[in-house]
Amino acid sequence: MTAFLSVTASLTGRRWTGPDPAQDRLAEAMAQQTRLSLPLCRILAARGVAPDDAPAFLAPSLRDLMPDPLTLRDMGTAADRLLRAVARRERIAIFADYDVDGGSSAALLLVWLRHFGLQATLYIPDRIDEGYGPNVPAMAQLAEAHDLIICVDCGTLSHDPIAAAKGADVVILDHHLALETLPQALAIVNPNRQDEDGSLAHLCAAGVVFLLLVEANRRLKQQGQPTPDLMALLDLVALATVADVAPLTGLNRAFVRQGLKVMARRDRPGLRALADVSRMDQAPTAYSLGFLLGPRVNAGGRIGQADLGARLLATDNEVEATRLAAQLDQLNTDRRTITEAVREEALAQAEARGLEAPLVWAAATGWHPGVVGIVAARLKEAANRPSVVIGFDGDDGKGSARSVPGVDLGAAIQRLAAEGMITKGGGHKMAAGLSLSRAQLEPAMARLSDLLARQGAGAEGPRDLRIDSLLAPGGATVALVEQVETAGPFGQSAPAPRFAFANVAVQARRIGDSHLKLTVSDGTGPALDAIAFGAFDGPLGPALENTGHRRFHLAGKLELNHWNGRTRVQLRLDDAAPA
Repeated sequence: MTAFLSVTASLTGRRWTGPDPAQDRLAEAMAQQTRLSLPLCRILAARGVAPDDAPAFLAPSLRDLMPDPLTLRDMGTAADRLLRAVARRERIAIFADYDVDGGSSAALLLVWLRHFGLQATLYIPDRIDEGYGPNVPAMAQLAEAHDLIICVDCGTLSHDPIAAAKGADVVILDHHLALETLPQALAIVNPNRQDEDGSLAHLCAAGVVFLLLVEANRRLKQQGQPTPDLMALLDLVALATVADVAPLTGLNRAFVRQGLKVMARRDRPGLRALADVSRMDQAPTAYSLGFLLGPRVNAGGRIGQADLGARLLATDNEVEATRLAAQLDQLNTDRRTITEAVREEALAQAEARGLEAPLVWAAATGWHPGVVGIVAARLKEAANRPSVVIGFDGDDGKGSARSVPGVDLGAAIQRLAAEGMITKGGGHKMAAGLSLSRAQLEPAMARLSDLLARQGAGAEGPRDLRIDSLLAPGGATVALVEQVETAGPFGQSAPAPRFAFANVAVQARRIGDSHLKLTVSDGTGPALDAIAFGAFDGPLGPALENTGHRRFHLAGKLELNHWNGRTRVQLRLDDAAPA
């Protein structure tokens, strides 16, 4: 395939690829048939959307996409047990993971139960002291004081802790990969059980919890009882879906699309306070969920108090919401500082080891376990390889891993655990966690590299950069961006379209430590504003800061920037190449 704009090695070392000619023909035919704009039709064609299906795709409906919750195993049992606990006003505990998905899942249940005047106990384990998921002491303690324990975003692999919850019923609502043998819980609702058909495998835990509440509400309505408003809870489902990097396809796409509309109403005190400290001055987007709100909710679990995020999302108290949001915002600032220090060390170590292997990894004493997942994602992006980053405290190491499309990292790490090469580990295709000793480190990484190589992890070089369409700076209008956004939300498995701008002049100035603000012009029409975040963490910043009379090809994603009552188009720069 010919490189787009003849870019075979950009400033970031990537080859640019353009639209597939067959897809281009389909897009042109769709534009004629539907009267939609050609750039929008190119996006739809790339998604495999047929012309007749375009209207439904552009307006995804929960009514059309919502499955029968009972298609998931144990759903009926879980719904019955939840409703029995409500009817009998039993003592309920919610055991949740410490990330955004866990916090949102817990908040869904807490808010739903509040409708019935019930206050459940929230328990989120400390990342450092207790590790991931249910543990024996905590479950035994909760069982002594509660009738029902609901584990959300965790529990599928927790055989011993579930067995320790004597005297209480345990319901697990999860989405992580399961083994053939499941814990002895009353109900385990998980679309990634081995005995599920996989049709809902893309759901995060909050999506599973929402389906449970749909089924519970349905049964209450059949009994003639009033029910909580579930549509008002979709802001939490949307936040979890985007922040957990779940594929934005099918039902997830409808969740996020509708959830953003709910969030825009600013009804939830916690999310409203969080948006304010994040300086969100416009309607929420998938980007703001993933990069503004999500990291702040996560910050409590990463380096602070584990339950702060869930408490913020669940609260109906304005004063508490303001206090918690400010606390999380500060923790997120601290987290960024810690992350950057670990990133520099980990990248240097990985580069010395080599970025061409099937697995990129780094490990050291003292790296904060709360940031190793973020750093693993950075290594993955730098090398286009699955990555693992591990922090040791004495002999005990805790790590996080991130994968690339087409490589099932969670299954490989589960195999390491089954073989006894690590203490424990698990997750899903794109992300996983693990615990191991120092003695296990080198053999485990060698074995993991071998397992991933068999999946083709080491076969590719730097990832090709796909270009969806060529534009002139003057063609990047507000109307065009608004049309393109109707094909969203964009995110995991549904990337935002990337536009190229050929042979343009660039004026740039540095912002802060690592960002670059640019003005882009081809000399024939209006100039275009652009921003390159983290430009000086790589080659883009130094190359574009002082361009002189040189011209460049640029590639990036278009977004709307609202400032002082004006709306302008801005290019979020991904890559550049000399023209």
